[in-house]
Amino acid sequence: MTAIPKLALPLPYDSRYEVEEEGEQDTKAQLLQTLHGISATTYQDSGHATRSVHAKSHGLLRGHLNVLDGLAPELAQGIFGQPGRFEVVMRYSTIPGDILDDKVSTPRGLAIKLIGVPGVQLSSLDTDATDRDATTQDFVLVNGPAFLAPTAKKFLGSLKLLASTTDKVPRLKQALSSVLQGAEKALEAAGGESGTLKSLGGHPETHVLGDTYYSQAPILYGQYMAKVSVAPVSPELAALKGALVDLHDKPNGLRLAVMDFFARHSATWEVRVQLCRNIDTMPLEDASVVWPEEDSPYFAVARITALPQTGWSEALSRLVDDGMAFSPWHGVLAHRPLGSIMRVRKAAYRMSSRFRFERTGHLVQEPAHLDDWPAS
Repeated sequence: MTAIPKLALPLPYDSRYEVEEEGEQDTKAQLLQTLHGISATTYQDSGHATRSVHAKSHGLLRGHLNVLDGLAPELAQGIFGQPGRFEVVMRYSTIPGDILDDKVSTPRGLAIKLIGVPGVQLSSLDTDATDRDATTQDFVLVNGPAFLAPTAKKFLGSLKLLASTTDKVPRLKQALSSVLQGAEKALEAAGGESGTLKSLGGHPETHVLGDTYYSQAPILYGQYMAKVSVAPVSPELAALKGALVDLHDKPNGLRLAVMDFFARHSATWEVRVQLCRNIDTMPLEDASVVWPEEDSPYFAVARITALPQTGWSEALSRLVDDGMAFSPWHGVLAHRPLGSIMRVRKAAYRMSSRFRFERTGHLVQEPAHLDDWPAS
């Protein structure tokens, strides 16, 4: 059984911990308008409908997840309640809604879709859902432990800033990114860090496979509340932490790096959860707070394994980029998203996927299997 050090007991979920932000419905409406504007702009320019954010994929992987045996009761919750094995799709991406040269270096995302999970689906309780028979669980993660903004309203301001750069001259973005990377490097050398600099193009030009990815905002974890992370643990994967990637004259250099890795290696990641043990220091309604790991460490609950494979291809992009949607609201009731950031995301992700699917001719439908996964 997983050894648990002496910690405060995890707090059971209580609806009093969630409080709707003042003007939250208006914030949601403005958020949808801003995201729709990004999608419409990029579609007009390219003729191809992409996601409002995280439009460019760098890795499209197939694997499987195994729930660990002998989990402590507080960890054996929801889809991790008993040992099991699920098919997995993993999509690595970067934040912007337009397809940019990788020299414009922004934070990285990892979207994970588990297929065939047990439990009551959130979609089955949603009158607007089109796929109430789904059996999927998504985790939408970013390579930082906390969200850029504390609340939905603050997030809207950041998104409007990002939206204002959509469709601007790409070479100017590259030049700005170079300046911002220098500023971020100097800040980190002094012991600091800036999420804003990174989000606008100042992220270091490191390998996307070497990072640990986080849900940033919390979810239900059975009867408890938690944040989720996915960390590289196989030696070849862990060795990529902080590894720089040569992006000179390589507009898709991150993608090439992923393809090169999976041409030669398998990979293993741990899925970890951090349980809320103190609502004051681990709040639901301020996603910018890093929950202190000294009070509540991350514990492994599952492992994901991916065998050598293509890593990215046009065929994979048609299947995953064009044909799948990832959302923290795709999943089971036992892992319902929590807090204002997550609440406004529900409508935002739905709008983005419908915008794409209406223009690509795909059905708004969750996959039930991966039988159509391209061989190359």
